[in-house]
Amino acid sequence: MPLLKILHYPAPLLKEKSPLVTEFNDELRQLAEDMAETMYDAPGVGLAAPQVGVLQRLIVLDCSASDEPNELIFAVNPEIISGEGDSLEEEGCLSVPGFWANVKRFTQVTMRYQDVEGIFHERTADGLLGICMQHEIDHLQGLLFVDRLSPLKRSLFKKKYLKMLKEQEQENEA
Repeated sequence: MPLLKILHYPAPLLKEKSPLVTEFNDELRQLAEDMAETMYDAPGVGLAAPQVGVLQRLIVLDCSASDEPNELIFAVNPEIISGEGDSLEEEGCLSVPGFWANVKRFTQVTMRYQDVEGIFHERTADGLLGICMQHEIDHLQGLLFVDRLSPLKRSLFKKKYLKMLKEQEQENEA
């Protein structure tokens, strides 16, 4: 299984909305496996198909602690069907390396999704898994966590992040 290239902000594809998956086949299962391997290698706790350049409604999640067995979830066509409470937690993203910010999310969510065979499931979660569900589903809508920041914080992020990217490019050229 090959590792996939993770797109970084400001890649235009990260802003596109992904269509529903309608074919549950070996190609989808292979993409899910490759995404999981890429997520673990990064390392991360979630990855959405658009982050690896594929416009499909597919996310992979594993928020298990490092001393626990993996609890890998493949979620196809996921959607949040209910949410309650408010939390403000620090988030990062594999597509925005080196930047973290506090993001307002639901405290607890219920996600409806299909597995890679097309079977429907519902899962209710809070804590890291609940936040991760919301974060990865945002990717399928063309949203990054920085899009949920206030206009001022988003503007500061863009200046700081683009400056950081420019400095990295200059280092690589040297």
